[in-house]
Amino acid sequence: MEKNDLNLNEEREKLLTFLFRKRKIILSFSFIVSALAFGLSYLITPLYLSTAIVFPAASSSVSFSEQRNTKASSMDFGEEEQAEQLVQILQSADLKDLMVKKYDLMNHYNIKESDGNKYDKLNTAYEGHFSFERTRFGSIKIDVLDRDPKLAAKMANEIINLIDTVKNNIIRKRTLPAFKITKRKKEQLETEINTLLNKMDSLSKLGVVSLDVRSRLFQALVDSKNPNEKSQLQQKIEINSLLGSTFDGLERKRNEKIIKLEDFKVAYEQAESDAAMDFSHKFVVQKAKVADKKDQPKRIIMTIIAAFGSFIFIVFSLLIIERYKELKLKS
Repeated sequence: MEKNDLNLNEEREKLLTFLFRKRKIILSFSFIVSALAFGLSYLITPLYLSTAIVFPAASSSVSFSEQRNTKASSMDFGEEEQAEQLVQILQSADLKDLMVKKYDLMNHYNIKESDGNKYDKLNTAYEGHFSFERTRFGSIKIDVLDRDPKLAAKMANEIINLIDTVKNNIIRKRTLPAFKITKRKKEQLETEINTLLNKMDSLSKLGVVSLDVRSRLFQALVDSKNPNEKSQLQQKIEINSLLGSTFDGLERKRNEKIIKLEDFKVAYEQAESDAAMDFSHKFVVQKAKVADKKDQPKRIIMTIIAAFGSFIFIVFSLLIIERYKELKLKS
């Protein structure tokens, strides 16, 4: 054990001695690389950061049910599930395509239309300039980097506006077919009711009356003293005896369908509201502002990393060269 410790101490001393002997080379190389990194940082196009913060809203809709929840869900902040959904929408291809089209990002990022990898390059550039992150408070942070500080702020605020557009479009893809089916069913019921009413009108023109009126015809016949009136009443009674049951059946069907239509109108109004309304799905906590100071490149950090990396590189390189010389002498 003591022998191992002695060997370890010897190796350390040899390493320190070696580093001391090569200190000028190591320091010179590290200084030159860090100076080059610092100088090159001025050649990198500076990027400005604009940040917007939004909170997801709780899912809500206009309810036409009498048993609806009286809690005003449109005023509630969303929870973890809504926050995750909002991040997915922000990262969606639909939102990205809208931003690319509106701000002509293909040209803005100097990507040529003739480039065979233009879409891959566009995706890489977009992901490098746009980022969406959940905070520990449950809000969503929208970061946009751009060489134009005004444009960075403008695009970040545009993303806030597009959240509702994209989500409402997604919802409408589902609610619109449901509304069309509900509307078609409602129109079908209305058509059936009108058909029944037309048949009942035709029977009414022939003198057929409803059951409660029909029951009074016999008494009217008995009470009548006028022969002409008695004849007319007799004809009505005969017609009602012949077609009264048909009229009663049509009336029952009409009443059933009217009740069904009234109940169905609630579902129709709900489907119409869901398909037509544009809801807001976020609370804007902070709009993006124009940055007055660049965010990238961070020259000091670049210089420190370059100095540290070059130091490790030159030390290992010198050790390898030294070891190579030793082995060459032994051979």
